[in-house]
Amino acid sequence: MAERKIVVRVEDRRLTLTNLEKVLYPKTGFTKRDVIDYYHRIAPVLLPHLADRAATFVRFPDGVAGQSFFEKDVSRHAPDWVRTARLTGSGRRGEEVNDYPVIGDLPTLIWAANLAALELHVPQWTVGPRGARRPPDLLVFDLDPGAPATVVQCCRVAERLREVLADDGLVPVPKTSGGKGMQLYCAVRTRKQESTSDYAKRVAELLAGEQPDLIVAKMQKALRPGKVFIDWSQNNPAKTTVAPYSLRGRERPTVSTPITWDEVESCRRVDDLVFTAPDVLDRVDELGDLFEEVHERPAALPRR
Repeated sequence: MAERKIVVRVEDRRLTLTNLEKVLYPKTGFTKRDVIDYYHRIAPVLLPHLADRAATFVRFPDGVAGQSFFEKDVSRHAPDWVRTARLTGSGRRGEEVNDYPVIGDLPTLIWAANLAALELHVPQWTVGPRGARRPPDLLVFDLDPGAPATVVQCCRVAERLREVLADDGLVPVPKTSGGKGMQLYCAVRTRKQESTSDYAKRVAELLAGEQPDLIVAKMQKALRPGKVFIDWSQNNPAKTTVAPYSLRGRERPTVSTPITWDEVESCRRVDDLVFTAPDVLDRVDELGDLFEEVHERPAALPRR
């Protein structure tokens, strides 16, 4: 079947969009047109959380039922107006250099959506105007439930984690992963790349020691069934987490959704914290950007 194309103007850029009627989420009939429309409408609250961050795409060219792949280096096909950051890091074959996309405007976001980059992942640090990697400005705790544990148990862990972080002068902001877990983010000030990982590991081990029947801080998957793994390693500068308001490549077009602490505390069923693209657009209309405050009160990392 021939590829269907249309040319559109997004702000001051001309983009060629392809195969808009292709169904990317077969269970719900959500098409590429729907994906692009979602990202276009969510852009005002999404773009500030992508700004100056070296993004990694998870692309689903044949939809969520097909093969997907991570893409860091877009140098071969990005338009010349797409900002990129050339960064050196470790890969499967040793040290590698990638030209990461930096999504700072609506045309770049729509360009990514047209690539079926359903998921947008970003690190906890930004790049400067010349592409230099800055120290972390965010601390993240990724709460990953091992079946039969669910996001309900993650919420109970999040409540205790919030107390510990508050005692240390940090202000955590929660969001769902859009999958089975959730994350807590805090704005921080530090000069060392490794400091956030070191601190997060100490906190995770503290909580695992308090509640060993519920919480695990070690990587081994054999330890996780029925427990919540506090993944402190997501603070490693080489790692990324899914961006707030990003779609996920699941059966339904679920979204990594900022939530309130009232929602965390009242969660008793998995469905309490499952939000699809239409749900999130309605939430933003009603509540605004619940993740906006994440950068408002950066704090120095305490010593534990």
